[in-house]
Formats: sequence, C-alpha cells, structure tokens
Amino acid sequence: MAIETTTGEISPAERRRRKVRDSIIGAAEAIFTREGEAGISMRRLAEAIDYSPAAIYKYFDSKEALFEEIREQFFARLMGRLEHALAEGGDIHVLCNRCMKAYIETGLEEPNHYRMAFSLFDDRKYGPDDDSYGMQAALHLEEMIRAGIEQGVYREVDPGAATASVWAALHGLTMLMVSKPDFPGALPVCENVSRDTLIEFHADMILRGLVADAR
Repeated sequence: MAIETTTGEISPAERRRRKVRDSIIGAAEAIFTREGEAGISMRRLAEAIDYSPAAIYKYFDSKEALFEEIREQFFARLMGRLEHALAEGGDIHVLCNRCMKAYIETGLEEPNHYRMAFSLFDDRKYGPDDDSYGMQAALHLEEMIRAGIEQGVYREVDPGAATASVWAALHGLTMLMVSKPDFPGALPVCENVSRDTLIEFHADMILRGLVADAR
C-alpha cells in the first residue's frame, strides 16, 4: 500500500521504493527478453542494478514472485493491444477478427514472455474475484462473443464453451509459431504461405465457426 502525505501525495520514501522496484522489473525484463526464464537469477539481477540480492528480496520474496509480475505486465501490454484494436471501431465481427490477430501478434513480438505467461498455467487458480490482466483479456473475449450472439451475428452457442474454444485455437497457433519460428514456411506444402497470411486465415476460420450464416 502506498504511503501518502497529509496532502494525499506519495511520500519520497514510497517514490524511492517504487523506483527501485521498477528498476528490478526493468532489468529482469531485459534479461528475460534476451535469454528467457533460465537467464534470470536474483544475483544476476542484483549485479544489473548494482544492488545486493538481499535488497531485491525486500521487493520480491522469490524468483517466482518476480516472474508473476513479469507475466502480469505482459498481459497488461496484451490488454493494451486489445483495447487499441477495439478503439478502431467496426461491427462485432470486425472487432473480434482484429482482436484475434492482435493477440497472436503480441505473442510473436514477445515470444519469451508469451511462453512464460502460460508456463505455470496449470497451477494458477482462477476465481470470481480475480482482477488480473489475464482474466480481463478472457472476459473481453467472452463479452465480444456474447455481444455477437445478442446481435444475431453469431449463432446461439454456450458463450463459455465458445470462449474456451476460440482461445484454445488462438493459443495453439501462437504457441506453435513462438516455438517454431520457421513455421509454416518449413512445411513443403506451406513454403509459399507467409505468417501474416496464415494468421488472417486462422482468425477468419475461427469466426466462421461462430457466424449465424455463411459470410
């Protein structure tokens, strides 16, 4: 909790604390982007920002806690991309298509972050009060699908099942492209297929499974 002065402003001590915390996260992000999860250690982070490992533990009690923060900030950037896609406007079908492509593109731009964001997915417990950016992204998808159903653009389906299915399809392609940078061009039958072409086709194919009539 932020320590505030009587005027409601953040105290100098709290500003210093936030500055150090941001420096730790920034150094971790830089190492993580270059080398992935295996490249990060508390000692290496301490060297990067000229602090002792013990000092870093005052801000993050474990490497896992630091990874959770990196993961959440990745989802925050993903949410920013999705909100930008929504702000461009258009009917619900266009918005869904644009957001799907934004999701995949964000993963491709930050492959190490994307892998880590889901590396502990099975261990994460999601509850009704979860206000994480990852949960917000899922709720955004569900809201768009519900809106499409209400408008008659999408057929009557279980919104929860549709949300899970759409995300699974998006995640599958994103993880495949993140894990295999030469996909799809490495496949003989796809040697002339660009990533952009595949992403466009994939998003369109997913939505065709939802539409109330042929488009």
